[in-house]
Amino acid sequence: MATEPAAAGLTVPSLVDRYFTRWYKADVKGKPCEDHCILQHSNRICVITLAESHPVLQSGKTIKNISYQISTNCSRLQNKVSGKFKRGAQFLTELAPLCKIYCSDGEEYTVSSCVRGRLMEVNENILHKPSILQEKPSTEGYIAVVLPKFEESKSITEGLLTQKQYEEVVVKRMNAATATS
Repeated sequence: MATEPAAAGLTVPSLVDRYFTRWYKADVKGKPCEDHCILQHSNRICVITLAESHPVLQSGKTIKNISYQISTNCSRLQNKVSGKFKRGAQFLTELAPLCKIYCSDGEEYTVSSCVRGRLMEVNENILHKPSILQEKPSTEGYIAVVLPKFEESKSITEGLLTQKQYEEVVVKRMNAATATS
């Protein structure tokens, strides 16, 4: 029984890379480097995460607290979804805030939806263990799951960047930063 030699350098794509398309929103609400990543599944569900270049992931900040309390009358934790038609789900616009991240250095970051649709769930695990947001941002450290309207599912990627376009934006930022210093 002959065995094939293992191919050198081949890596198995992760679950996220295999089943999700990565889309990016750079400089959300005009705030430099506050980039968000939208993982879109083929069934149109979108998982909102922080992009690799977000300051919370880049500068070694310590997350003190994460809050889904958006205002005195609105908490994303109160979202109760039920049934086939997802009754009770909060409707989000592209700029709707999902949560606030408070860092130990006093910085505060608001994570926006970036996608119009219904809020399916928020990740309550990051409330109890905020470090997973930094350790595993694309998997266990996701922010929320949003389901776009079926008729809008093709158009939600308008205004979002592909992986390649996003990498170009990050390179331009780094070049601009080194040119000014």
